[in-house]
Amino acid sequence: MSSEKNVSCLSGKGLTKIFGNSRTRTVAVDHVDFDFSKGEVISIVGESGSGKTTFSKMILGLTSISEGEIYFDGKIRDISSRKKRENYWKEIQAVFQDPFASFNMFYKIDSVLLDCINMRGGKHLPKEKKRELMTEACSFVNLKFDELTNKYPFELSGGQMQRLMIARIFLLKPKILIADEPTSMVDACSRATILDMLLKLRSENNMTIVFITHDIGLAYYVSDTVYIMEHGKFVEHGNADDVILKPKEKYTKRLISDVPKIYEKWDLSTVG
Repeated sequence: MSSEKNVSCLSGKGLTKIFGNSRTRTVAVDHVDFDFSKGEVISIVGESGSGKTTFSKMILGLTSISEGEIYFDGKIRDISSRKKRENYWKEIQAVFQDPFASFNMFYKIDSVLLDCINMRGGKHLPKEKKRELMTEACSFVNLKFDELTNKYPFELSGGQMQRLMIARIFLLKPKILIADEPTSMVDACSRATILDMLLKLRSENNMTIVFITHDIGLAYYVSDTVYIMEHGKFVEHGNADDVILKPKEKYTKRLISDVPKIYEKWDLSTVG
């Protein structure tokens, strides 16, 4: 972890999301507070319906806020115009569990990667430099750009598409990455490799990663800080060791009881 470990990059106060009206009112996220630091790896852990995905969409600006505020780099986040949203999305990006829903299938892979280069101010770079950057990004995720050029996303396997999503992040270099169940649709080997790639990006760019997951074992392996979410509230949070090895809440204890006993953190640096 860098010397910026305790420098806040994203926080929230009283963040709330209510769906429906007075007759069909559902509180999906219920007055939560959080504070994420630069270079930190955070996991938001909860069962289906706990509110964690709604929470992630609020952070990304894909779902409106009913109450509360989000602070980005110490200032109240403002995404009130298209330009402000685009500027925000330069610094906060996401990878999702379903790669097939993450790409426009009518855009070739070259266009997907070029959009990332353009978004980071590389629109006027020479064609050769753009190709070099795309090749480097693909190489980072163990793909060969020469084998992908002029192909469409639907021509790739699920594992290749998941890696392509990470190649986008390599090019965009956001300050914050929201990873929503990024390994749930791949096999165990691919899962370890994808986690290794994400943590390598974090290490190289001092990027904050927020994992959205139901897997408390995964949260323990990769996280500095863990937030446990139940019925839209953070019922427990803190250092991963404290939360998972010395849980206080019954809900946390139940989540832990659903996975094999955790003895020590998995060293992902040893994964190929």
